[in-house]
Amino acid sequence: MANHASQPRQHGTAPLLIDCDVHQTFRDAADLTQYLDPYFRRRGISLVGTGFHSPVGVLRADAAAEDGGPPGSCPDTMRRQHLDAFGIDYAVLTGSNILAVGVIPEIDYGTALARAYNEWLVNYWLAEDPRFLGALLINPQDPPRAAEEIRRAGSHPKIVQVLMSSATRIPYGQRFYHPIYQAAEEMGLPVAIHPGTEGRAIANPPTSAGWPTNYLEWHTGLSQNFMAQVTSLVLEGVFELFPGLKVVCIEGGLAWMPHLMWRMDKNWKGLRSLVPWLERPPSEYIIEHVRLTTQPIEEPERPEHLLQILEMMHADRTVMFSSDYPHWDNDSPLHVLRALPADLAERIFYRNAQELYGLPAKPSEPKPQVEHR
Repeated sequence: MANHASQPRQHGTAPLLIDCDVHQTFRDAADLTQYLDPYFRRRGISLVGTGFHSPVGVLRADAAAEDGGPPGSCPDTMRRQHLDAFGIDYAVLTGSNILAVGVIPEIDYGTALARAYNEWLVNYWLAEDPRFLGALLINPQDPPRAAEEIRRAGSHPKIVQVLMSSATRIPYGQRFYHPIYQAAEEMGLPVAIHPGTEGRAIANPPTSAGWPTNYLEWHTGLSQNFMAQVTSLVLEGVFELFPGLKVVCIEGGLAWMPHLMWRMDKNWKGLRSLVPWLERPPSEYIIEHVRLTTQPIEEPERPEHLLQILEMMHADRTVMFSSDYPHWDNDSPLHVLRALPADLAERIFYRNAQELYGLPAKPSEPKPQVEHR
């Protein structure tokens, strides 16, 4: 990558680096249950899994806390092993496994868990280091109360986006979710979707063909859900109704985006009477409103092919770096995307995220105040 990150940087020197997907977790259920509504407190934390076994696990064993806590549970370990090691100026914390609140059958419990998680995130993690930024978790099955939670917790200066599961029962473009988008737009917060709950509990099957038989199939097919959600958001007119809204697709790959833009534009030309609310070709809404993160980046045998894909999808506006630390397949900022020209590297590794989240150049500086609509 054109000398962008050939060695670890000293914190605070240019070029800056923002990691848009870092997974922190709780040591045990007590971390969250103390913040749960008393009605649910005795029940504790009950989250459903995928049912698919990964022979390599999900988290890096070497990211475990020195005192035995699970990987991602210790701020000091994360600080030393990841932020300090690579000179990361900001890390957007996206939780671990907690996204299952969005697909569990008991909606009130899912909403209560999301609020408890947000309280824990603010009180424990965001207070630990100026470089930690928060993604506010909501239960998308409960849009009115999700909107309340966005307005309640979204004004915290270190909360930079709303977070919800990429798996759903109904696509995210439908009007059922409008209260979420209205609240997020009012608070000046992007809405991010993240995989991991595909096929869990009440979510739809994890692929468009139905149920796979193993973790490899499940893991490979996750991008299908992102394509469906982006198609729904654009063609249902969400970005016409909420012109200030941005949507971040985290950990869903990105090579599918040019194909999706071309296909939607082609079909729109012949079928635009079905979506009279769209004022422009679908690809223009994607470029303006949708952002994607790099991990897991597709890696063709010829690096120039990836550069072509990035050019096709206007990566200088739409793509942001993510490591996915401490997952087993996380990407090091020293080794990923090494063939990028310097100007594009700056956009992907820092500038796009800085502009999206409204961040100052240094974590020690106050975040600019968001003008709420």
